[in-house]
Amino acid sequence: MVITTVQKRTGEYVPFQAEKITAALEKAMRALDLSNRKKAEALTREIVRTLEQNISSFSKGIPTIEQIQDTVEEVLERRHQRLYKAYSLYRRSRGIAREIKQYFKIRDDMKLGVNALKVLQERYLLKDEDGSIIETPTQMFRRVAHAIAAPDIIYEKDPRKAEEEFYAAMRNLEFLPNSPTLMNAGTKLGQLSACFVLPIEDSLEGIFTTLKNMAIIQQSGGGTGFSFSRLREKGAIVKSTKGVASGPISFMRIFDSTTDVIKQGGKRRGANIGILHCTHPDIEEFVTAKTGRRLTNFNISIAATDAFMNKALKGQSLVLRSPKTHKSVGKINAAALFDTIVRNAWDTGDPGLLFIDEINRRHPLKTMGEIEATNPCGEVPLLAYESCNLGSINLAKMVKNGAIDWMKLRRTTHLAVHFLDNVIDANHYPLRQTEKITKAHRKIGLGVMGFADLLFMLKIPYGSTRSYQTAETMITFIADEARKKSVQLGKQRGSFTGFPHSSWRKKYSAMRNATCITIAPTGTLSIIAGCSSGIEPVFALAFLRRVMEGKQLPEINEVFKRELLCKGLYSEQLIHEISKAGNIKDTALPASLKKIFVTALDITPEVHVRMQATFQRYVDNAVSKTVNLPKEATSEDVRRIYVLAWKLNCKGITVYRYGSKPEQVLYLGTKKQLVVNTDYAGGCPTGLCPL
Repeated sequence: MVITTVQKRTGEYVPFQAEKITAALEKAMRALDLSNRKKAEALTREIVRTLEQNISSFSKGIPTIEQIQDTVEEVLERRHQRLYKAYSLYRRSRGIAREIKQYFKIRDDMKLGVNALKVLQERYLLKDEDGSIIETPTQMFRRVAHAIAAPDIIYEKDPRKAEEEFYAAMRNLEFLPNSPTLMNAGTKLGQLSACFVLPIEDSLEGIFTTLKNMAIIQQSGGGTGFSFSRLREKGAIVKSTKGVASGPISFMRIFDSTTDVIKQGGKRRGANIGILHCTHPDIEEFVTAKTGRRLTNFNISIAATDAFMNKALKGQSLVLRSPKTHKSVGKINAAALFDTIVRNAWDTGDPGLLFIDEINRRHPLKTMGEIEATNPCGEVPLLAYESCNLGSINLAKMVKNGAIDWMKLRRTTHLAVHFLDNVIDANHYPLRQTEKITKAHRKIGLGVMGFADLLFMLKIPYGSTRSYQTAETMITFIADEARKKSVQLGKQRGSFTGFPHSSWRKKYSAMRNATCITIAPTGTLSIIAGCSSGIEPVFALAFLRRVMEGKQLPEINEVFKRELLCKGLYSEQLIHEISKAGNIKDTALPASLKKIFVTALDITPEVHVRMQATFQRYVDNAVSKTVNLPKEATSEDVRRIYVLAWKLNCKGITVYRYGSKPEQVLYLGTKKQLVVNTDYAGGCPTGLCPL
């Protein structure tokens, strides 16, 4: 007898399609680099014959999905052991995922992973008034594509073509914009930018006006950066009231408390960075401002000048100046201050350093003003009131037949620049000043994610000479292509207003965007895309991810899993052992695998910094990257990292020593296995990043 019908898990009866078996086999084959359509079709025919031979054993002669899959495993176990293992693994993982997904309120029309669905449910998919989710992942991408393509009409272009291209790139997880764009595009709120910098003037009115503006921005989904350097020092006389100033740190606490009560767009916590210039009289208090779990909604960084770094290395005195009078109010030993910075960074992860002279040297709009602050994770230095919208290319999707697909990368880069430029016009700005300066300068930040996965796929060890060469070739190509597209848009749509006064005028005849390239942390975006974060090495090759109360899901790096399957090395016992430490250096796996599949704590701190510096040379904004350190790292390690980053012309540097914060993304579980807390899934050490 011929099988014509199959019973789904829901009980529904649908037509039997042998092609679905072939597609599943091909997917398992691709995991083994054995893609062979004819082989898959031959196996399918044998599976169908076996099903038909056993038809009398099925209720009403109709097999269930589970019975079909049992038959697939039965045939594969006889005919192809490696394929049997790959298919069985995929089937079990999907079964676990289905079990967990029953707790979600999402219709998964993309077959995404559990972790992706969790963040989409909590943060991204639209809800009605009673909190019920009213869109699917593909509908979200369609909503965003439609809204962002619409501005093409302004430039006398048909937006339908752009909409289809934008939608395809997002649905295929090849490119994703920053979180506010995914959350708010096509909605009444319509605020699409991730990054804002607000000025803080030295007056009560100025301070609390900025506080109000911060609240508005964070409520709409943006992150905020501030320099508190203009506020007069603690103890300074306030002439208008004859009172005494309380200093910048006291006002930071007010900003921190305000952020505590604002949940951004009803979906996530606020994110801030507080910056203080190294010559501010309150710099010593600022360095220790986060000890004792204070300022929990702030990352903090010192605006470190070249002069300060030189004096710190030479043990010389640094003059402290009143921000109000600019007069000297004392001196401090720069080396002692640097020691305090290093010690606190070792202990808490803060403060980081912003190399403010390098930032301003390389700012293409020097004549428009001086940069004083960045967004919360430091990857976008901005002028007062500027905002910037970001997006990242998934490099793991840019590999074909074991090599980088340069044509696809070029197409994706051009599409991304077009997308991000349109965001500037589609955006509903929370502040008039922000709309004016953002549209004048049209800064965008195109970056990457999945870099570590790319290296795995190319079989290049992170930190090897080839990895730096690959990074340089990759980011040079993306930067060049992004600027080509920006030049093209500049000719078609008009250059940004400040172009005649920018450094770009010497090299290009037109330019649409004052900046194009940024490397962001991509915390939740990389979870949706199913790839490694930003340019970071993977933290662990296998671990448990806490996805909900009482539920932990084993997670294995996909490239690593495929390699184990290809080599016939995969076993559940092996994965259990790896998940205890996250790496494979103490396993019995071949040395060739240990060389390639390294993790963040396997590589030296210097490698982290040198990789950041490699990207920074070709990035016109900045690079957000955390130097992950093992728990046993010393403060001297932190010192070397900070000095090396300055010498290599990085624009900033942050470190995170494992276990130095009470909450972190990865931590050791009670059974001595690595566990991921999804509630802290951002790219910054604290999870404070609006991406």
